[in-house]
Amino acid sequence: MKIKLFCSAGMSTSMLAKKMQDEATSRGLDCTVAAFSEATIDAETNDCDVALLGPQVRFLLSKAQGVCGPKNVPVDVIPMQDYGMMNGKNVLDKALAMAANK
Repeated sequence: MKIKLFCSAGMSTSMLAKKMQDEATSRGLDCTVAAFSEATIDAETNDCDVALLGPQVRFLLSKAQGVCGPKNVPVDVIPMQDYGMMNGKNVLDKALAMAANK
């Protein structure tokens, strides 16, 4: 499973992606988590299973849905509290639930 996080420059989400990757590894999940700039969402969602937006770019959700919908890639905004606390476990759980419901 490929989970991609998108924010303004891909910097702030990279810490969260690392925590999510560590959590996935500890659970023995075959999962890759990576962070990218929101400017790359069109190209980077061609090969992913779930896309998540950082709270600072939540205003791009409808645009992201327009890009991801035809690709059958679920997309949502990372909850502000989980993002602020860098809660990799909760955000990974969210992504896994999104993938299971697609």
